Parts: sequence; C-alpha cells; structure tokens
Amino acid sequence: MPNPLLDTSSLPRFGEILPEHVAPALSELIAAHREKLNELLDNTDDPTFESLVVPLEEMDHKLSRVWSPVSHLQGVLGSPEWRDAYNEALPLLTEYGTELSQNSRLQNAYAAVAKGFESSVDPAKKSVVEHALRDFHLAGVDLPETDKARFKAIMQQLARTQAAFEHNVQDASDAWSLHIEDESDLEGLPAYALQRAVAEARKRDRQGWLLTLDYPTYDAVMRLAEKRSLRETMYEAWVTRASDKGADPAWDNSDNIAEILSLRHEAANIVGFDNYADYSLATKMADTTAEVIGFLRQLASHSRRAAEKELVELTEFAGLTLAPWDTAFWLEKLKQKKFSISNEELRRFFPAQTVIDGLFSLAERLYGVTLEREEGIPTWQKDVHYYSIRDEQSVLIGGFYTDLFARSGKRSGAWVDDCVNRKNLTGQTILPVGYLVCNFPPPDERNDKRSLLTHDSVVTLFHEFGHMLHHLLTRIDYPSIAGINGVPWDAVELPSQFMENFAWNYEVLEQCSAHAETGEPLPLHLFEKLDDSRHAGAAIAMMRQLEFGLFDFRLHAEYDPSADKTALDLLADVRTEVALIPPPDYNRLPHSFSHIFAGGYAAGYYSYKWAEVLAADAFGAFEKAGVFDADTAQRFRSEILEVGGSCDIMKAYVAFRGRRPNIDALLRQCGIATE
Repeated sequence: MPNPLLDTSSLPRFGEILPEHVAPALSELIAAHREKLNELLDNTDDPTFESLVVPLEEMDHKLSRVWSPVSHLQGVLGSPEWRDAYNEALPLLTEYGTELSQNSRLQNAYAAVAKGFESSVDPAKKSVVEHALRDFHLAGVDLPETDKARFKAIMQQLARTQAAFEHNVQDASDAWSLHIEDESDLEGLPAYALQRAVAEARKRDRQGWLLTLDYPTYDAVMRLAEKRSLRETMYEAWVTRASDKGADPAWDNSDNIAEILSLRHEAANIVGFDNYADYSLATKMADTTAEVIGFLRQLASHSRRAAEKELVELTEFAGLTLAPWDTAFWLEKLKQKKFSISNEELRRFFPAQTVIDGLFSLAERLYGVTLEREEGIPTWQKDVHYYSIRDEQSVLIGGFYTDLFARSGKRSGAWVDDCVNRKNLTGQTILPVGYLVCNFPPPDERNDKRSLLTHDSVVTLFHEFGHMLHHLLTRIDYPSIAGINGVPWDAVELPSQFMENFAWNYEVLEQCSAHAETGEPLPLHLFEKLDDSRHAGAAIAMMRQLEFGLFDFRLHAEYDPSADKTALDLLADVRTEVALIPPPDYNRLPHSFSHIFAGGYAAGYYSYKWAEVLAADAFGAFEKAGVFDADTAQRFRSEILEVGGSCDIMKAYVAFRGRRPNIDALLRQCGIATE
C-alpha cells in the first residue's frame, strides 16, 4: 500500500494518514532529495536560476507538503502516537535542513546564480536567491567543519528540547482539574461554562462540576467567577503549569528553559553574533537590539500614566487592593457599570458560523473574493470544515481548513499555518492551502449546538483570518517567498492586526451577528456601548504585552552563560520596570511561554507591538479614504498581501501608505495620549 503522506497530488488524505506513515515517508523523501541534490551539483557547471534554484524550490515544496500534516496533526490531536511520530521524525528534518544550509557547494552555486543575474532580473527571483544566501550564513556555511558539526548538533538538540517544552505545557494543562461539588462556588459563571464543567465531570464518572485548564474555561472563571478564591486557584494553576511549582515535577520546564537559552546563545556565537537577539534580528525589520528595546520603552513611557490611571479607577471601583486574579473580573464589572455592556451579553449575538459568514462577506467587499464551504473533503475531526476561495472572476485561488473549538489534547491558543504553499515554477500553478485554528467554546446543546463567541473571540477570528488572507492572496510563485514565507517576523502580524480593526466597525458587526434567540443583528445602541468600552483597560493591556516583549528580548540579548541570573531573575527586573500589579512569588510565566520557547517568537515577541504600529497606521489610510474604499483596499492587497517576501517590507509599506509609520496611530487607537 503506497504511503498516503507521499501523495501530494491533492489535499492531504487525512482519513488515511497514520502516525506509522511519518518516519518512512520522511526517510524516503529525504534520501531521494539528497540524491537529487548531488546530481544537481555534479551536473551544473554554470548554474542558473532555472537549472538550480527551480529544482530546489520544487524539492522544498514537496518536503513541506509531507511535513505540514504531520506537524499539524500532532498539535491538534494530542495523541501519544502522533506525538511519538513527530518526535521521531523531527531530528530527520532538522538534520537535513541544517545539512542543506551548511552545504558549501550549494552556497557557491547560489552565489554563482546571483552573480549571473542581469540588472533586469525579476525582483522575486533575486529575493529567493538573496534569502538563501543569507540563510547559508546564518547556518554557519563558512565555518570550519568542527563548528559546522557543533551547529548542526545544536539545531537538533534545540528542536528536541523545544518540542519537549511544548509537550510539557500541554500535558500539565490537560492533567489539571478542579472538582466542584457546591454550585454556589461557581456563581457568576455562564451557562456554557457550567455545562462544559458538568460534561467534563461526567466524562470522568464524577458528579458535580469539573473545571479544566482549557482556555475558554480559564477565561470564563477569571472574568466572571464571583468567588475570589476560585479565581486565585485557577490563576495559580495557570501560571505554574509545567514548572517547579506545578503538580508533577515530570513536566517541569526549568531545565528545558536553561538548555534552550544556552543552545541559542552558543549557536549565535558560533556564526558570529554576540547574542541570540542579534542573530534573530538578521531576518527582521528592526536593525539593532537598541532599536527594539528603545521602541518597547518608548511605548511604555507613553502608556504608563494612562495605565496607572486605569488601575486607580479599577481599584477604587473594586474597593480592594487588586491581585492578578482580580483585574479581568473587576474590569468586566466596570464595563458593565460604565457602559452597561458585558461580553456575556454580546455572546448572544455572535454564533460562530454567523461571524464566519460575515467575515467572508467583508473579504468579498474589500478584495472581491468569494469563499464557500466545500463538502466531502477529508478532515481530522468532525467539526473541521474546508473552504475554497475564488477571485473576482470566480477562478479558484486557494482554500483552507477551520478547526475552531477547544478540546482535550489540542494545543491552546489560535494560529494559522500553511498546508500547501503557492507554487508555479514550470507553468502549473499549485494553489495555497492553510489551516486556521482557534480554541473557542465548543458548540452548546442549549444553543442549538452552536458556539457563541465573545467579542474578544470575534477579534481573534478576524486576526487569524488576516494571516490566512496573507497566505491565500499571494501572487508570488516561488514557495520560499510566497504568502507569509520570507516575510520578516516583525511584519508577519501586520495583515492580522490590520484585520482586527474591522471587528470594531458597526457595518461589519451587523453582518457578523444574529441573536441566538431572535436572530436580530447587533443593535446600534449595543455597538455604541461596545465601542465606548474599547479603551477600557487598554493601557493596562499594553503594559502587560510590553512586559512580555521586554522579557523575551532582554532574555536573549543579555544572556550570559557565566552568570547565575535565571530567566525568573530577569523577569523580576522587567516587572520592576513595567508591571503594575506585582505577581505572587509562585508565578512561573516563562515555563509555559510557548511563543518564545517552542514557537517562532524567540527574541521576536516585540513583533506583535511592532506590527501593531504598522497595522494601526495602515488602517488610518482606510479611515481617511473610507473604511471600505475599494482603491485603498486594492492598494493594500497589491502592496502588502500579494508580495510575500519578494521585496523589502518597509518599501512595500511606504508604497501603500506614502510614508513610514509612527506610533501615534496605535496610541490613539488605544485611547492613550500621544504627547
């Protein structure tokens, strides 16, 4: 029986792919690619883009298509078998990737291609080669063989350790639960959260209610539970996941954090950088560590006074000294009192499918595309759906899967990833396909098996769909720089955070809403209350994100292997600078900070705020011309969404906006004074 993973002639055969297919498929494909690479290098005396780069782009595209469903399934299914298959295959992929990047013959061939370019060469081709040459250097291609070997070993160990970090967070989260027998302890929780807690209890043959650490449950408790001790219990469980203060030392990430930081620092040193932050910036818009630290501190200095004012108001309203488990709860109460609105009231207007339909209508209005659900496409879960996207002439341009609801074993958070990258190297176009994943409350029996979203969740969905449009609307035919690929990490969040702005527009929300009982769209008077509440707690939230960004960047910029200073020590320094409410001593934020220890945001978490400035400034063009102005939307599409990594992103931004961005638009958007 042929291995279904190796069939890339269509969408992944999710109904047939099994964990045991993974290692054989990758081993076979990598062996074939090694042989093909040797043939290319042996038979190409005068390499050109077509003779060398095109075949390698084809090979990388094939490997990406085989690996993508593997990486995806281990994150959304959470089964031991998929995790084992992923962990077994990861070293194969890492070794091969480093081997390619350190291949001196291959680097010389790319350099020869670059040298042979004429001045009129397609800029996209030039970018493909320039990115490759940069990555050769970052992987240590120029190093002595002993250093190359050490760099390769570091990359393999990093891959293993980062995967272990993420798995510890998942296991610690899944293992924790709190059994409640007295319903009065759950006062304030909405029906959907109570129903979920009852279902969890019955699943484990228990009476009463069982609270777990899936994000919808945690969020509901922190915002709505009247019992302060319950909020504190949930908070402690959340911030001690996978740590020395957690329930099981087997999931403690302390050693993983130390090893990850040490390996990253050593790798950066080997290839000539003082620290991993400098190494990270080699592929970003920001130029220096000083620029990033200065940017974050500039935002903090503008935001601090507003955040302190918000905290004073919230403290006076609550009538007690606030702890970290109090802020979300009392902010929700304050919104209800000041603006006569609550997230729970708004949920009734936002059934998930209605929001999706309205979001698709917005995409059609802005960019002329149409999106339609396709039936009969194999998926990995019954509530996963597949959508096609067509252009203004109804020509198919791509598709994507949606996996929107929380479940045990599924990685927390929300994200978009590529399933297939756009490619047209030999006259045949392969269309882009992506995964859009969230962790919204599952469909509720009391609401006709619908999931009702808070407005915060609506914003999250718009954010992720912005990423998806970036992936799907690309016009670039070279996979390595198509869509999100090749885009500097601190610009990747521009399209997503830009899309969030539309979730604050009444015309859009009218189309995205239908009351669970009456079917009526969100009334204008409720939207006006929502809009009035937009800035409530915005400066506090800004300072919280700056805490994350400063911690991450300083952690990698200031790392000293000879010092005794730990990640927790550095975090304490950062919190002294920017935190408004001192956290308890047991807080172990780093131990579950997967963005920087297991994801792609190491020395890059600042990217959220960096790109948020771009997004707020870009949306200003729409506010000036008209939020749905077709010419402005087309310019944003052509200058930002379609170009992938084919050009300098700041030049692309200036081509769209007519000037460079500044932070004032973001500050105004958050209700923070710009002086």
